[in-house]
Order: sequence, then structure tokens, then C-alpha cells
Amino acid sequence: MFRLEDADWKRGPVLDVAGGASSFTAQLTALGVPAFAVDPFYAGLTEDVIASAFTEIDTSTAKLAANADVYDWSFYGSPERHRNIRERSLALFAEDFRRADAHTQYSSAALPNLPYDDNAFGLVVCSHFLFLYADTFGEPFHAASIAEMLRVLKPGGELRIYPLITLKWEECLFISDILRELQDVDEVEYLQTGLPFVPVQSSLLRLVKTA
Repeated sequence: MFRLEDADWKRGPVLDVAGGASSFTAQLTALGVPAFAVDPFYAGLTEDVIASAFTEIDTSTAKLAANADVYDWSFYGSPERHRNIRERSLALFAEDFRRADAHTQYSSAALPNLPYDDNAFGLVVCSHFLFLYADTFGEPFHAASIAEMLRVLKPGGELRIYPLITLKWEECLFISDILRELQDVDEVEYLQTGLPFVPVQSSLLRLVKTA
């Protein structure tokens, strides 16, 4: 969904914000890439976190099946295959999250306050959180969150956010206002995603921190 290539990993450590129970960090770690994830979801006992993730798949799959006609299934094929992919991803996450030292990579924290030093990461990604819940969190929260993710980026590092629509499947109206106020950004780019799925087509946002 982020249109990432091998060269993007070489920017330095990677941070997945609002990472949830995805296999992103685990798979990067297996490739030898220093990768980290942050999400309030990681609080609590290890097995409780994993069990909660399985329950969420049940809930979200039921919702998808009930509204299957509004989604783009050209990549996933069907709700059943979508579930199978998520379960495989969760299995990889669970294996990684059960490591004795997993707390060094998976941090329980929430935007707009990340527990990392300035200029710590070469690449930061955030999927299916910002803008999607625009009606709940509002513009000031989003502005502070993007500024915080830029703070932890190295000069020349990249931030990528997807999708850029709300849960009403409408364009988030305050994105342009936030971008106008950003500091320390050299590039702002909208890219076509490689993962069609949501009912309304959405690009991804790519920001490059001033070098």
C-alpha cells in the first residue's frame, strides 16, 4: 500500500505508527532491517494482545462480508481470502511479539506523543488511522501527529500515510490546511497506492523531511 522498494529500507530504521497486529515489523526484522512499531494496542499481557487481534479479525471480516459490494476486491479476491491473508500476517506478528525482547521493538504509545528521540528513523509509515478517523480526532490532533512523526524522522527521511479519506469514504477536507502549515518539509507528493481496496480510490501521502 505504501509503494515501498528495497532502497526505502536503506534510509535507516523503520517505524510503523499505529502498527497493530500486522507482520510489517516482523518481516522487516527477518530481512535484517531495524524495524519498530508503536501502538497503544501493545499494552497488556502478550497472549491477551494476540487474542484481541484474532477477535478483531472476526469482527472486521463480518463487517466486510456484510458490505462486500462496496469494496474493490481486485487485489484480495474475496472477504475469505482477505481474512486468510490477515490471519497469516497475524501469525507472523504473534511469533515476533512473543519474543522475550519484543518490548524493545513494540512500544505501547499513541500519537501525538511518540517515545523516540529526534531524528531516529529513516522511514515512518502510518496506515488506516490518520484521516480515516478525521471526524473523531479532528484537525489539531492530525496536525500535531504529523509534526510528531516528522520530529522522529532523520533529515532527508520519508513519512508515508495511507489512506487519505474518512470512514465516510470522503476526502478529508483539512489535509491541505495541515500541509500548508508544516515546517521542515522539502517534498510533498501524492502517489497512487499499489493496494486497491477501499470503496473510494485514495492516493498515499509522501513527505520528505528537510535534509
